[in-house]
Amino acid sequence: MTSANHLLRRERSLRLLPLCGPPDTSHTKRPFPSKTIALSVLLLGLLVGCGPNKVVVQGNFPPPLIEPLPITLGVWFDDDFRKYEVFDEAKSKRDSSWVVNTGEAQVQMWNALLVGMFEKVVPLGEPPGPGRSNPAVDAVLIPHVEELQYAIPAQTNVKVYEIWMRYRFELVATDGTPIAQWTMTSYGKTPTALLQSDQAAVNLAAVMALRDAGANFATRFTRVPAVQDWLRQEGVAVAAGTP
Repeated sequence: MTSANHLLRRERSLRLLPLCGPPDTSHTKRPFPSKTIALSVLLLGLLVGCGPNKVVVQGNFPPPLIEPLPITLGVWFDDDFRKYEVFDEAKSKRDSSWVVNTGEAQVQMWNALLVGMFEKVVPLGEPPGPGRSNPAVDAVLIPHVEELQYAIPAQTNVKVYEIWMRYRFELVATDGTPIAQWTMTSYGKTPTALLQSDQAAVNLAAVMALRDAGANFATRFTRVPAVQDWLRQEGVAVAAGTP
């Protein structure tokens, strides 16, 4: 009997391991599709969570309530300006990387500002340069963002989100001849108590910095000495007392 039982067990064992053909999967447990989907979603969420904090700045920028200058101004936004963003890589594992994109908001704010400051504003389809004289405009303004810095409470231990920006402006004739060049800074901040997320706070601080830039430009444009000289040549009176 012992020998017969041994042969029977050996026969059953051989049946479980066929010599050829695909394995018998009729009794193999397969994971439920719902569990597979849930696992995929979890992994995707973890991957997304490892990426940088990204802020695409959005806001409202009303035009200034001032008397427009009797000037037809061309404006040229190059690709660097239209797509301007800053990437700040995390300095340690406890920190987060940040991407702050102000390009679209820059264009939106400067368009609104210039339309309020000048009698007519003409967006140009190509940069000014030799052989591109355009009698429809008196001059062309080319703004550049030279630098953007930000600070969040995790970096400074101060409960304020801050944005600094530095601009460089070129005022040129349509053939590219320089008229004036100057720089300007702007600043915006947001207390932590006002918002619930770092991204929202950085966005609002950037909006405040953009509005500050608009206010500074509107009040200082006619104070730039080379701009004053050009305005006088164009027959535009400069306000008395302006330096």
